[in-house]
Amino acid sequence: MMLRLAWSTLRARKGGFIGAFTALFCAAALVTACGVLLETGLRGGIPTERYASSPVVVTADQNLHWTKHKKRKEKVKSKPLTERAWIAADTANRLSGVPGVAAIVPEVTFPATVFTADGRPLEGPDGGPSWGHGWDSAALTPFNLRAGTAPATDGDVVLDAELAERAGASVGSRITVQSTGAPATYRVTGVAAPVGRDGLAHQSALFFSSGEAARLAAHPGQVAALGILTTPGADIGQVKKDLKTALADTTAKVRSGDARGPVEFIDASKARVTLISLGGALGGTSLLVAVLVVSGTFVLSLQQRRREIALLRAVGATPAQIRRMVGLEAVFVGAAAGALGAFAGLGLSRWLHDRFVAAGAMPRTLETAVSPFPMIAAVLTTVLAAWAAARISARRPARVRPTEALADAAIETERLGTVRVVLGLLLAAGYAVLLVVLRNLHTDAAATPVTFLSVVMAAGSVALLGPLLARAANAVLAVPMRLLSPVGGRLAASNNRARLQRVAAVVTPLTLAVAMTSTILFVQTTTSHAAEKQVAAGTANADYVLASRGPGVPGAAADAVRAVPGVTAATEVVRTVVRTGQDKFPAQGVTPEGVDRVLDLKATAGTLADLRDDTVAVSELAARTKGVGVGDTLEVTLGDGVKVRPRVVAVYHRGLGFGDVTLPLPLVAAHVDNPLAAQVLVRTDTPGTRAALDAATASFPGVRVLDRDQVEAARKTQQGTQTQVNYVAMGLIIAFTAIAIVNTLMMATSARAREFALMRLVGMTRRQILRMLRWETLTMVLFATVLGTAIGWATLSSYATGMTGTGTPYAPPLTYGAIIVAAAVLAFAATSLPARLALRTRPADAIGTKE
Repeated sequence: MMLRLAWSTLRARKGGFIGAFTALFCAAALVTACGVLLETGLRGGIPTERYASSPVVVTADQNLHWTKHKKRKEKVKSKPLTERAWIAADTANRLSGVPGVAAIVPEVTFPATVFTADGRPLEGPDGGPSWGHGWDSAALTPFNLRAGTAPATDGDVVLDAELAERAGASVGSRITVQSTGAPATYRVTGVAAPVGRDGLAHQSALFFSSGEAARLAAHPGQVAALGILTTPGADIGQVKKDLKTALADTTAKVRSGDARGPVEFIDASKARVTLISLGGALGGTSLLVAVLVVSGTFVLSLQQRRREIALLRAVGATPAQIRRMVGLEAVFVGAAAGALGAFAGLGLSRWLHDRFVAAGAMPRTLETAVSPFPMIAAVLTTVLAAWAAARISARRPARVRPTEALADAAIETERLGTVRVVLGLLLAAGYAVLLVVLRNLHTDAAATPVTFLSVVMAAGSVALLGPLLARAANAVLAVPMRLLSPVGGRLAASNNRARLQRVAAVVTPLTLAVAMTSTILFVQTTTSHAAEKQVAAGTANADYVLASRGPGVPGAAADAVRAVPGVTAATEVVRTVVRTGQDKFPAQGVTPEGVDRVLDLKATAGTLADLRDDTVAVSELAARTKGVGVGDTLEVTLGDGVKVRPRVVAVYHRGLGFGDVTLPLPLVAAHVDNPLAAQVLVRTDTPGTRAALDAATASFPGVRVLDRDQVEAARKTQQGTQTQVNYVAMGLIIAFTAIAIVNTLMMATSARAREFALMRLVGMTRRQILRMLRWETLTMVLFATVLGTAIGWATLSSYATGMTGTGTPYAPPLTYGAIIVAAAVLAFAATSLPARLALRTRPADAIGTKE
C-alpha cells in the first residue's frame, strides 16, 4: 500500500520533487566524477611508448619501502620515488645467459631540449618532455632512420622526425641542445621515426652516441633500464620468470606488459598518488556537502507538505507508514536522479581531467580509468542519502497525534526536538575540537582535509540549530527593518518570525556557500601570502636572479656570472622532494659557497654558512617532526631512493617559502632527473652590473637576468598555475552549493503562491509583495553572511596558526566582497524569478490551486 501511495504521490506532485531531484542529480554527478579520479589514481593506464618493442624491461625499484608496526603485526608500506632510480649497468651480465633472451639493450634517459635560433625551447608534443638517449636504445621502440646515418661522434645527434620538422632541421643542420650540462651545438646526422609514425605521441626523442649519452646522463656505471629483446617464439611469461630468478638477490624489478609504462613515465606514476589523495579528499568533502544539502532540501519539501501529511495522520496513517511512504518516495527520486547524475558525472570527470592536464597537474600519459564502479557507487550513495534524509526529515511530522495534525500543519511549531538540539550542539562541539586539532597541524596534506571537514561540521550544526539562530537574528534585525520599511520590512520580519524552519532551510546553503568558498579560496591565499613574504625576506640580499625559459639554468651560466666584476655570490637552487623516514618534505639544493650572503633562511640555531658536502639545514617543522637539532645526524632519503646521513648545521624558520630541507647542490644534483638550477640568486656590490650580467649570459639560450620586480611577477604566475588545480577541484563543491542556494530559494518561494494570492486579495500590490520578499531575502543574506564569515574566519585562523604560525589568514577584500555579492545575487535572483511568475496568476485563481 505504501509503495502505491508513494508512487501516486510522485506522479501527482512532480513539481514538488524537482528541488530534491536537482540536488540528488548534482550529488550523483559529483560523486561519480570524484570516483573516476580516485579510480584513475588507483589503476589508470600508462601505456608505454619507448619500450614498445621490448616485451620485458629490467629497472631499479621505483618505490620506497618501509615496515610499519601495528598491534604486534608488521606491514610493509611503499610510496613511489619522486625521481628516477637507476640500476647498475653490470646487471646485464647476470641476464645474458637466460633462455629466450636475444639481446640486452642498455637505456639511459636524460633531459635534452632543442633551442631554436631565436632562443625558444622546443618541448615535446602537446607540451610533453623532451628526452635524450643513446642510439643503441633506439631498437627498443624501434626507431628507424628515415634519412642520414647514426651518430658516430660526440658531436652528432639524431632527431625524431616530428621534432626535426618543428625545429626546421634536416641532415647536416646544426642545432643547440640544452641537456644536463652547458648547452652545446650538435650536427644532425640523421632523422628517425617509429614505424608508421613521425614521432612519439607524448615525448620528443634525441639520440646521441653511446659515449656522449653516458656523459650527459651523468650516472657513471648506471643505466635507467635494461630492455630485453626476446628470441622469436619465446614464452614471455617464462622469460620474465627466469629473469626474476637471475635477479633474486638484488632489488631490480622485472616488468612486462602494462607495468612498463609507469617506469617510462615517472611523472605519471607520481600523478597517481596525487589523484588518489585529491579524489579521496574531494570525494569525501563532496559527499558530506551533498548529504547536508540533500537533507535540507527534503526538510523544506516536507515542510511544504505538512497539510498532506497531517491529513494522512488524521485518517489513520501510522507514524511508521508515513516514514515508509516518504522513504520510498526518496528512493524513487534518488534512483532516477542518481542514474542520470552518474552519466553526467562521466562527462564531468572528463572535463576535470582536461583541466588538470592543462594546469600541468596530470600528464597526458596517464589515461582515465572508467568502469561501472564509480557510477554504481554514486547511485547507491545517492539513494541511501535520499532515503536517510527523508526518513530523518519525516520524524516529527510522522509523530504528531492525529487530533493535532491539521492544527500543527497550519501553525508552524517553534519547539525543536531534543535529539535535534543535542545533535546540533554535538556538531558545534566537534567543530571546536577540530579547530584545536587544526592549530597543531603543520603540513598541507594533514591540514587540508581537516579544514574542509570543519566547515561542513559547522554548517551541519547551523542546519540543526538554524531555527534557534534564526529567531535570535530576526530579533536583532526586526527593529531596523520596521523602521526602514513600515510595510515591506514589517511584513518580512513577521514572516521570518512565524516561519523559522523555512528561514533556517534557506540560510543553511547560503552559510555553507559563504563559509566553504571563503575557506577554499583563502586557504590558498593564506599559505601563498606567507610563503611570498618568507621568500621576499629570504632573498632580499639577492640583487638579480637568473632564470630560464627552458629546462633550467646550467652551471656554466652561474660560473660565467661569478666571473663578472662586482658579483660577490651566485647561489644555484635546485628543487626536489626528500623523505626522512616516512615523512616527506620539500627540499632544495644550494651552492654552499657564499650561500649565507645571498640566502637568509632566518636561522634559529646554527648557521647556513657551515653548509658543506656532508651537512644539512632543516626547518623548524622538520627539526620538530624528527626530533633533531644542530650537531645531530639525520637520515635523508633522496628523490631517487639513495639514503645519506648528513649532519645538521642549522635550523631555520622560513621553511614554508624555501622547503624544509636544505642540502648542498652537488648532492642533490646527482640524484634528480633534472640537475639544472631552477634559479640562480646573484648578489653584487657594484651598482649597474645588469649590462655585464646580460653579456655574460648571452651565449646561454633561454637564460634571462631578472630584477626583483620581474622575479616577483614570475613567482606569482607559477603559484597561480599550482593553485589552479585546487581551485578547479574544489570549485565543483562551490558550484554545488551555489546550485543548492538557487534550488532551495526557488522551492521556498514557489510554494508560497497561495500566500501571495491571499495578500493580494486583502489589498497588497505586487510591488509591496516583491518589496517584502526583498527584505526577507536581505535578512537571510545578512544572517548567512555573518554565520559563514564567522565559520570561515575561525577555520582559517586555526589553519594559519598551524601552517604559517601567524594565526592571521590572508583574505583579499575584493575577493571576499565578490563572494558576498555573488551569494546575494543568487539569493535575490532565485527569490525574485519564481515570485514574479507566481504573481502573474490572478489571485482568485491562485488561492484555489492545490498545494
